[in-house]
Amino acid sequence: MMRQNLNDLAAFAVIARTRSFTAAAAELGVSPSALSHAMRALEERLDLRLLARTTRSVAPTEAGLALLDRLGPALVEIEAGLAALAEWRASPAGIVRLTTFHWLASTLLSRKLPGFLSSHPGVTVEVSVDDGLRDLVSLGFDAGIRLGESVERDMIAVRIGPSLRMAVVATPDHWNSHGRPRHPRDLLAHPCISYRNLGNGSLLPWDFEKDGKELRIPVRGPLACNSADLSLAAVRAGCGAGWTEQDDVAEDLATGRLERVLDDWCQPYPGAFLFHPSRRQIPAPLRAMIDHLRE
Repeated sequence: MMRQNLNDLAAFAVIARTRSFTAAAAELGVSPSALSHAMRALEERLDLRLLARTTRSVAPTEAGLALLDRLGPALVEIEAGLAALAEWRASPAGIVRLTTFHWLASTLLSRKLPGFLSSHPGVTVEVSVDDGLRDLVSLGFDAGIRLGESVERDMIAVRIGPSLRMAVVATPDHWNSHGRPRHPRDLLAHPCISYRNLGNGSLLPWDFEKDGKELRIPVRGPLACNSADLSLAAVRAGCGAGWTEQDDVAEDLATGRLERVLDDWCQPYPGAFLFHPSRRQIPAPLRAMIDHLRE
């Protein structure tokens, strides 16, 4: 009932200003007959006649003028409040709490986050870098950024990056000394630089796919760590073969510093996704970040 009264009172103010049901109806986007019916219903609820009607004109009664004196400033305040909300949506403010893992923090976020912060001075971003998969809701995060295959099914996932592709690489001298693998299983007898996931303590197997056949190879070698930079440094020093994003070694491959093998077993896979709990209304700062990361 309160919402209906507010709508009808706002319509009454337009009628009083335009002195015409036809003009007021056009401004409000309703029919004159519907507007007339709404005003009669309002007058019945208030038990007061607010408008004096003739065949040619309409004007507020003395009671209607008294109501307008109070109603006008209130409607101005409501319009100002709505305008402020629109401005807030255009220039969002608040905190966005993110969780992601080291590689995405040092690649995607390091490229895109500074631009977001510059264009959204009212937003503060808190980033927790953790290779373990975390429960967003229980830990108070607004969103997480993971590779597509790591996104929880009950979350809303928004793609924010292109497909990625892994590469098995080593120095030419290393391949010459240890032989070039012809099949992923050959890596079982090869010195490899492996990645240890601190989230669950396991060594990350290397994933391969060809002609619909998938393989997971539990490699071993002289070094296991959770630092992509340290792993790649060991590969470049000739300590073993590495399994890394091809973009991270594009220059090494172009200059011949590193050589790749098993290229036909390394298929593209889904890239980075931002995921967040299902909500009907996404907070404005988070919506702004999603839009920026998708650009």
